[in-house]
Amino acid sequence: MTDAAYNVLFLCTGNTARSVLAEGILQRDGAGRFRSFSAGSQPKGVVNPYALKTLEAYGYPVDGFRSKSWEEFAAPGAPVMDFVFTVCDSAAGEACPIWPGQPMTAHWGIPDPAAVEGSDIEKLAAFNEAFRYLRNRIGAFINLPIKSIDKLSLGAQLSDIGRMDGATDHAKGR
Repeated sequence: MTDAAYNVLFLCTGNTARSVLAEGILQRDGAGRFRSFSAGSQPKGVVNPYALKTLEAYGYPVDGFRSKSWEEFAAPGAPVMDFVFTVCDSAAGEACPIWPGQPMTAHWGIPDPAAVEGSDIEKLAAFNEAFRYLRNRIGAFINLPIKSIDKLSLGAQLSDIGRMDGATDHAKGR
């Protein structure tokens, strides 16, 4: 890891909701200390409109997001990641590409808001909940003393963040 901004990749299967929310949150809250990216193992090719509505409602940027494959970040010339976080259980269980630079990894699984069926209000409520869970995790992450902590302790703290309120059973280790 360098003195430059840390590169952080958020992974989910479809790259339509949770990983996009996380990318948007870190993009703003990381205040230039972090560069955020998102991708999926099986990208759907479109960003869920509720993810963009949720980011916008909280005053976060909504431009430039796209659903893309994680292969983009394993290819030659891709940004070298310092951290890779899975935010859905299915992506955590898949065989990930080999990431250049051997980034720190952790699983921060939360329930999928895109899986919620019902009214627009119910769907927005699910996205708002996912947003809050992710913002809490990202807030804890960006406040870690990354430069002054050893890798073993940092890894343990990253895993602890993944077990915060709202974690899926897989993220809790069950």
